[in-house]
Amino acid sequence: MTDKVNGLSYNRVLLKLSGEALAGEDGFGIDPTQATNIAERVKEVHEMGVDVAVVIGAGNLWRGRRGKHAGMDRATADYMGMLATVMNALALMDAFERIDVFTRVQSAIEMRSVAEPYIRRRAIRHLEKGRVVIFGGGTGNPYFSTDTAAALRAMEIDADVLIKATKVDGVYDKDPNKHSDAKKFGHLTYIDTLNRRLEVMDSTAISLCMENNLPILVLNLWDEAALPQALRGEKIGTLVTE
Repeated sequence: MTDKVNGLSYNRVLLKLSGEALAGEDGFGIDPTQATNIAERVKEVHEMGVDVAVVIGAGNLWRGRRGKHAGMDRATADYMGMLATVMNALALMDAFERIDVFTRVQSAIEMRSVAEPYIRRRAIRHLEKGRVVIFGGGTGNPYFSTDTAAALRAMEIDADVLIKATKVDGVYDKDPNKHSDAKKFGHLTYIDTLNRRLEVMDSTAISLCMENNLPILVLNLWDEAALPQALRGEKIGTLVTE
């Protein structure tokens, strides 16, 4: 892990976004305005001196479970989802570069005409040069979610924290949009998260973080102050640790 500098609690982060973060009001497709909103939030912390890498899902374009339920081969459905994450990565790269943030997309599935192949040392070098790196293509293997890809990439680039960006301000014991008495957790252990079956990330990703002692921070990316405050060490969202 990197040493704390500039008063920051985290100097290198992996930001996990859902594909729906790019969707418009109907929850589907890619809305360039949403991509720009995300890019502007990331630019703010990037200018604080934070190394930022991103993994984005594909739920706005394709859900493998839908194909599986319709009888599609699971591996084929997952590969389609991985390709969709590259489309989202390219949309996000475009948004970053339109506001003058140098960005590289690396894909676990090789497609050299649109993205670099994923190479760990090259990704780290990009971060050291002040570029945002977006990882597309999941892990490159079926049967693994983008949550697991995010945990894996976070450890490979030696991130200080894995930030799960959501539209709520942390983890609750039940859906706060449906239950007024929902209780928010300020801190959870990995084991608590797994035992309670809280929908932070999938169990494979949480187990991977637990085995490697990588903190997970769940926060509301749409709260403009949340991400910079969290990086300064303020109590924002829900922190999952040992």
